[in-house]
Amino acid sequence: MRSTVVGALAACAVGLGAFALPLVTGGTGSGEGTGHGASSSAAKSASARQAAAGTCDPTASLRPSGGSEGSGPGVDRIKKRGKLVVGVDQNSYLWGYRDPGTGRIEGFDIDLVRAIANDILGSPDKVTYKTVPTDQRIPAIRNGTVDMVVRTMTITCERLDQVAFSTVYFEAGQQLLAPKDSAVTGFDDSLSGKRVCVAKGSTNEALLAKDSHGSKAVLVPNQLDCLVRVQLGEADAVLTDNALAAGQAAQDPSMHLVGKKLTDEPYGVAMKKGDDGLVRRVNKVLEDYRSGGGRSPWMRSFDKWLGHDLDKPSAPPSAKYKD
Repeated sequence: MRSTVVGALAACAVGLGAFALPLVTGGTGSGEGTGHGASSSAAKSASARQAAAGTCDPTASLRPSGGSEGSGPGVDRIKKRGKLVVGVDQNSYLWGYRDPGTGRIEGFDIDLVRAIANDILGSPDKVTYKTVPTDQRIPAIRNGTVDMVVRTMTITCERLDQVAFSTVYFEAGQQLLAPKDSAVTGFDDSLSGKRVCVAKGSTNEALLAKDSHGSKAVLVPNQLDCLVRVQLGEADAVLTDNALAAGQAAQDPSMHLVGKKLTDEPYGVAMKKGDDGLVRRVNKVLEDYRSGGGRSPWMRSFDKWLGHDLDKPSAPPSAKYKD
């Protein structure tokens, strides 16, 4: 069954990956994305000063609460609507993707979405999924299109100027993905003259802009589009998070990860700034989600979706709080 799904997804990627999917809703819809949004130069300067002064720890979030502190306008809005509206991805195999056999949105990120919906609304199915391109994740949160984004989104000091984050629910790192017969051997001079695909508005784009090693960036709206670009001969390699790259290598066995992990990419649930009650509520869900050792919901989800392609951690990421 796994090979059938992989083959169908790869075929779907060739057909859909070359363009951005629109925002859509539906009981089984999903989407991927993380974007910087239209941040002001002042906000960037503020975050830069924090980082330089060592006062910004992007992985520290608000202490969890399931009581009165775990409520507030954000939680009340969701309860009144009767649905949790979440920005996701429907193209990232193993994380958030539409199973071609069932039509359902599934994956590691989606398991977490369902746990949040179950805690707030009493049912894991009371979710409206919206596909959000990578560079539209932050705008979708800030303009109220979604309550939150759960889409392999890296927590950074710059993004904390624009949105709020939960505690870390997964730790990844940037790495190159290239064809097995490629001359690309790592993030080094073997990239000179090569075309490297990255998603616009991602931390991958920022890293490549900082040090291209003589390569040319190929920008796309969604991270999965990069696999299609390589398949079509329009790019030579992909720079993305290794967790996502593992899913793409599973989709296309001619691809593999090359070189070393280049960064630490802590994933968090992104929400609107000021929705402190919702942040605390989500952190309470995450606290419960991680608990239970090897049989925790987090570990069971990891084994189901990622255990075939990634080394199993000894424990889920630990939570860090700032209050």
